[in-house]
Amino acid sequence: MKKRVTLTFPKRTIHTPVTYRLAKDFNVAANIIRAQVAPNQVGKIVLELSGDIDQLESAIDWMRSQEIDVSLASREILIDEESCVHCGLCTGVCPTEALTLDPKTWQLNFTRSRCIVCEQCVPTCPVEAISTNF
Repeated sequence: MKKRVTLTFPKRTIHTPVTYRLAKDFNVAANIIRAQVAPNQVGKIVLELSGDIDQLESAIDWMRSQEIDVSLASREILIDEESCVHCGLCTGVCPTEALTLDPKTWQLNFTRSRCIVCEQCVPTCPVEAISTNF
């Protein structure tokens, strides 16, 4: 099973080796989608966690016990078809190839099941046709 989570670390918890502990103690794989972590600052990491459902729940409980705020990602990417000019800039930053251009029609294709909501495409779109829901 996979879960996408956003972790917010308080300043005092930033040195906890979270991904190591997830793998070693809970047998949970953590794919880092985006991270913004610096010493003596609040840190944020977006992770895709993979593992057995019970292990995932135990890992999330452990993170919360370490005073790490864990929020499950329920956002998704939205594309305004009328605004999109099919320039393809978003396809260059999409790490999972959820956004592609059809080689025959040069129209943008969005495969939602491949999207990990890393949001790298949002600021890349020159006409602001890509956004996220909340």
